[in-house]
Amino acid sequence: MYIFTGAEIKQIDKVAQKSGLDVFALMENAGRALFEEMKKHIGETDRILIMSGKGNNGGDGIVLARYLQQHGYLCELVFPVGTPKSETALKHFAHYTSCGRKVSEIEGTYDVIVDALLGAGATPPLQGEIQKVIHWANEQHALKIAVDLPTGVSADEGGADEAFQAHYTYCLHGYKPSAFLEGSTDFYGEKKVLSIGLPQESKWQVWTEEQVKRTFHKREQGAHKGTFGTGLLLAGSDEMPGSALLAGIGALRSGIGKLTIGTSRFVAGILAGRIPEAMYAHDGLEKVVDGQVPKGMKACAIGPGLQDQEAVEGALKVLFQSDLPLIIDAGALGERQYPSRKAEIVLTPHPGEFSKMTGVPVPDIQKKRLHYAQKYAQDQEVITVLKGRNTVIAFPDGDLFVNETGNAGLAKGGTGDTLTGMLLAFVSSEKDIKSAVANAVYFHGCSADLWEKTKAQRGLLASDVSELLPVVMKKFE
Repeated sequence: MYIFTGAEIKQIDKVAQKSGLDVFALMENAGRALFEEMKKHIGETDRILIMSGKGNNGGDGIVLARYLQQHGYLCELVFPVGTPKSETALKHFAHYTSCGRKVSEIEGTYDVIVDALLGAGATPPLQGEIQKVIHWANEQHALKIAVDLPTGVSADEGGADEAFQAHYTYCLHGYKPSAFLEGSTDFYGEKKVLSIGLPQESKWQVWTEEQVKRTFHKREQGAHKGTFGTGLLLAGSDEMPGSALLAGIGALRSGIGKLTIGTSRFVAGILAGRIPEAMYAHDGLEKVVDGQVPKGMKACAIGPGLQDQEAVEGALKVLFQSDLPLIIDAGALGERQYPSRKAEIVLTPHPGEFSKMTGVPVPDIQKKRLHYAQKYAQDQEVITVLKGRNTVIAFPDGDLFVNETGNAGLAKGGTGDTLTGMLLAFVSSEKDIKSAVANAVYFHGCSADLWEKTKAQRGLLASDVSELLPVVMKKFE
């Protein structure tokens, strides 16, 4: 489940060759892996078209065609833009023809169309004959499968004017960043990584269910409330009391031992009846500005529903000097230089907030979400949770996780406040900061996915996310 940029894939290929791995054999592995996966979705009477290009991606298509034909499938291999040019693809083409196999022309209709035209090294947009071929393929009523990535999509950036619209994309060796970027991810369809025999190693990866199971542990029966930490939540204003409510419930539903909510007296009066499990620090933000940080805290979250920017900045100045891990969201996010400190800082911007923090326009951020999140995390020495579809979690040491859980139901006010509370709970109660942050994001999305199984996405409320958390987490305890 690793993610590799186009440049990294090229470097991996070079290292593989220097290490004695035969490129001809690797292409054979790729074609065989494609065949084994593809046969799960096709029938023996299906008419299959494989469109191969001039490079190594086309070579993978040649090997796939040979396997399909050898196993009795009605498969036709075509070269819409010319025969192979790469050395390895030429060798496989020679082997293909030596077996008595023929090259066809596009004619009639097909049940399955395989795109093996352009690989990770190609640069959109599509032009000329290849653009015509992709346009034709997209109009066909056939099952569409892409090899490595859909033709017309860049490996590293989101956005494409026109690209092969795949139902399935089989990513060789690992994912490419564009598989998770707006303007590109929808062209992939259902994604799956196929191993081709190369060593796997990357600091970027997808955060998976298996990793959650490995890092999210059932609680020991002898534990007490102090075991799971006390968190300080600075949130809510007279105009936006609901932000503190949502974040507070999110924290408690996520298993924090004790929660102190620092908010205005008016908001505290509203919340006390809804969250009796919490303790309240009246005028908590102002007290922190004066240097009065409650003792015994394990972590602090600040931002949801806060509007007094002067007070927020004053509180942050005090908190930065503390040894508390900080979760900073919403009203506490801004363009600033974060201090170097021992305790972690976790930022949770959506693309609009991240644009204000970095000065990078939102469309540019969305095209290269992984890149910008990673750069900011390393430059500022903070953990950056760039929210949205395929939330990106970037760490100062270069590690990066992509979270695939969640759906458009979360595109609603208040869901970010719930996540802030969840992060406060996980950071307060878990030992490993990386898995704590990643699991909070994962469960947040899982709640929306569980909701969608029986209800319409648009009906999801932020409060529903917290209500579903215990059900979602039960599967992993």
